[in-house]
Amino acid sequence: MLMRTDPFRELDRLAQQLTGETGTWTRPSTMPMDAYREGEEYVIALDLPGVAKDAIDIDVERNMLTVKAERRPVAKADDVQMELSERPLGVFSRQLVLADTLDTERITAGYDAGVLTLRIPIAERAKPRKIAIGGTSERTQISG
Repeated sequence: MLMRTDPFRELDRLAQQLTGETGTWTRPSTMPMDAYREGEEYVIALDLPGVAKDAIDIDVERNMLTVKAERRPVAKADDVQMELSERPLGVFSRQLVLADTLDTERITAGYDAGVLTLRIPIAERAKPRKIAIGGTSERTQISG
């Protein structure tokens, strides 16, 4: 149902982890995700811990789904001296090509405990259907 758009994205993610580089709007970091089918819908769960709900942007254009988010630094008082800072800040992004069998008009999104969950219904035209055989004539009619 999904296609990865950039085969080198994982290498970029590892390089960013090793160098301590943070994501920017022109070169965002990746966000980990799970994707699976649950009944009649496709579910995508993206990890965005510490990201405010209003800092998440979800767009879909044709069959391209784009999720961008920004984890901003917490404002600190002037007398605070940072001893350790391991949590990544900056911009995170993920782009997914959705199959034509998904209904991009009815995507829903929820955000709970740092996990963004997108639910994409399977399009009616992609669901299996029965074909009825017509009456007694030699010809059969196909209904869909």
